[in-house]
Amino acid sequence: MQKHSLSYRETNYFTAVITDYLDQKENVKQFYGLFPTLENFGKQIKSKSENYNNNKGSEKRKALVNVLKEQYKSLETSTATAKNIDLLDKDTTFTVTTGHQLNLFTGPLYFLYKIVTAINLAAELKKEYPENEFVPVYWMATEDHDFEEISFFHLHGKKFQWNPPQSKKTGGPVGELPTAGLEDVFELFSAEIGNSKNAQQLKQWFRKAYLEHDNLSNATRYLANELFGKQGLVILDAHEPELKKHYIPYIKAELFKPEYCDEVISKSEALEREGYKVQVNPREINLFYINEGIRERIIEKNGKFFVHNNEISWTREEMEDLIDSYPERFSPNVLLRPLYEEVILPNLCYIGGGGEIAYWFQLKQLFEQAGVTFPILLLRNSVLLQTEKQEQKRQKLNISLPELFLKPHELINRKVRKISNIDIDFSPQKEHLVQQFEEMYELAEQTDKSFLNAVKAQEVKQLKGLDHLEKRLLKAQKRKLEDEVSRISSLQQELFPGKGLQERHHNFSEFYLEYGDRLIPMLLKNLRPLDLKFDILSL
Repeated sequence: MQKHSLSYRETNYFTAVITDYLDQKENVKQFYGLFPTLENFGKQIKSKSENYNNNKGSEKRKALVNVLKEQYKSLETSTATAKNIDLLDKDTTFTVTTGHQLNLFTGPLYFLYKIVTAINLAAELKKEYPENEFVPVYWMATEDHDFEEISFFHLHGKKFQWNPPQSKKTGGPVGELPTAGLEDVFELFSAEIGNSKNAQQLKQWFRKAYLEHDNLSNATRYLANELFGKQGLVILDAHEPELKKHYIPYIKAELFKPEYCDEVISKSEALEREGYKVQVNPREINLFYINEGIRERIIEKNGKFFVHNNEISWTREEMEDLIDSYPERFSPNVLLRPLYEEVILPNLCYIGGGGEIAYWFQLKQLFEQAGVTFPILLLRNSVLLQTEKQEQKRQKLNISLPELFLKPHELINRKVRKISNIDIDFSPQKEHLVQQFEEMYELAEQTDKSFLNAVKAQEVKQLKGLDHLEKRLLKAQKRKLEDEVSRISSLQQELFPGKGLQERHHNFSEFYLEYGDRLIPMLLKNLRPLDLKFDILSL
C-alpha cells in the first residue's frame, strides 16, 4: 500500500473558510476555541472537566450509561465497547464525537472516515494523556426528518433507492421510520454483488440490519456496531427522555430568551463580513416539536406557541409544563443540536466534514451565552481510494497528484499542452502584438480621439483572433492525441464520479467486495486525524 497526502487547499474541493481555518488565519480565530493539536487537548480536558463535572456531571454520566446499556441490550456488544460504556461513569473519561445521518447502508464512504477519525483520535489522546480515558462516540442523527437525503446509496454506478410503502412514510424523525420496503432493495443489491465470500458478508449485514430490525435507528446501530464494535465505538441515539431532561434549561432559554438566537445571528453576520458563506440560517426558534409521527417547527406569535402546519398551540405556562413533563418532545435543529450534544456528553472534540465545521463557526457566542464549553473542531479525514492499477496509470500518464484534482477540462488542456510536440501557448505572439500597438498608440495620440479608439478596437480584435487560433490549435491537438486524452479522462472519471469527490458518492460495499475484512484495518492504520491532510491511498 502507498499513501500520498495533499493539503486540503490543493484539492480545490474545500471552501475558503475551511482552508483558512486549517491555515489558522487570524480572521477565522474568532469563530472557534482551541485548534486541534495534542497540546491543546490538555487545555480542553481541563476546561471541559471543570465545566461538565461541576454542572451535574455525575447525574449526566449516570443517565448516559443507563441509556447506552438499554440501547445495547439487543446487540452483541464487544468487550471494548462494553468497557467504554462503563468508563463513561468516571469523571476522568471524555468523549470524542462524530455524527451522521442514518443513510441507507451507511450511504457515502465518508461515514467510515468520520468514525475512523474518532477511533484513531481517541487512541492518540490515550497515549498522550494516559491518566484519562477517551471514548469514540457515533451520534446517530435519529431526529432528522429528511428521508430523501438518506434513502439511497450508489454501487457500481447504480443508485439503490428505498421506496417504502406510502403508508409507512412519515414526516416524523427518520429513526422511527419502519424498515418496510427494504426487501426489494436487498434483492437488487444481492443480484448486483454476486456470491463471493465478501459479497456474502455484505448480504448478511444488510439482511440482519434492515430485514431483522423494526426501524431505521435500530438497523443503523446494528450495522455500525458490526463494522466498528471491535474498536470500542459507542453508538448513541440521544432522543431519550432521560438525556433530554438535562437539556430542559436550554430548551426554555431558546423559547423564552431571544438573546440565544441573537448570538447565532451575530456570529453568522461576522462570518459574512469576513467574506464567508453562512452554512445555516438561524430561525427565531430553532426547535422542532416531535410527537405521534410529526416533527414540525415551533413558532411563537403574540405570546403563544404553535406547531407549524398543525393546530396545536400552548400558552407560555402550558409550554413550560410540557417541557418539564415531556422534554423528549422537543428536538433541536441543526444549530441547537451541537449545544445538546455538548451539554449531555463529556465531549472534547467534534469531528465533522467541511459543511458541519462551517456551521459550528456560527455557534461560539451561543455557547458562551449558555455557559457550555465549546469543543475543539476537527475536520474528519478525507480519502481518495485507488487501486494499484489506477496509481500505475496515473504515473504512466505523468499526472501529478494536485493535477488529478483539477476540473476535467483544465486537466485535459494542461496535459495536451504538455505532451504536444507543438507549442500551443501564443503568449509570445500576444506580447509582440501589444508592443507593435504601442507604436500605433504614440502615433494616435498626435491626432484626434476617433483614431485612438480605432487603434484600441483593432488591438482587441487581433488579440481575440490569437485567442481563437490558440483554442482551435488546442482542439486540433486534442483530436490528434485522442487516445491519450481518453485515457486521462477515463482515469479521472473513475476516481471522481460525477466530477465530485469519491468519498461523497461511492458506498463502502464497492471496496469491501474487493478488500473484505482488510478494508477498515487499512483505514485505521493509515489515517492520522491530527495531520490535517487529504490522503490518497493505493490499496
